[in-house]
Amino acid sequence: MTSGELPRIACRFFEEEQDWEQIEATYLKDTVTGAKPEQATWFKIAWTQRELCVLFYASDTDAHATMTARDAPLYEEEVVELILDPVGDFESYFEFEVNPLNGVCDLVLRRTKSGYRKSFEWNCEGLRTAVNVNPEFWLAEMAIPFASLGSIIPEAGSAWRANFTRIDRPQNAPRELSAWSPTFRPNFHVQQRFGWIDFVR
Repeated sequence: MTSGELPRIACRFFEEEQDWEQIEATYLKDTVTGAKPEQATWFKIAWTQRELCVLFYASDTDAHATMTARDAPLYEEEVVELILDPVGDFESYFEFEVNPLNGVCDLVLRRTKSGYRKSFEWNCEGLRTAVNVNPEFWLAEMAIPFASLGSIIPEAGSAWRANFTRIDRPQNAPRELSAWSPTFRPNFHVQQRFGWIDFVR
């Protein structure tokens, strides 16, 4: 992937509960170099009439975390994240984080003259998450109600900007930042580098 390319992914519709076996996995890349990370991460995405559903798989022989309080700074430890911009106007976007303890951080970031302001007072009403930790990997699921995101409800043919990211902090090694759409810098918050989710039926 070059610095000018932005990925797109088809988000498949399910009438009822999603069957992840039917969805192809999409792998993250090192967000700085675009190369294959040391520990692989993939995600799957689907939607229902009410929710956006995401499954993360993170290879990890030492998944660890300490934070469980809502809106704790999970990004200071190990975490997977969905960054979601339904409007695509580069003015604001949502972020959803889950760690290996099923700690949750959900917030809105709004552009200011000096950067972005984080609004932790917003909570995604009805957000559901689940985590399963194994010796070689951990899984995290998110189900995000569309009604909690405001007035924009997707339909077949809609396209939203997004990124899927992971912060991995292996013992005695530098942290590893992975992203679906690499930003080519050690920072995920580059809206111009967000890819596209295409909602399909």
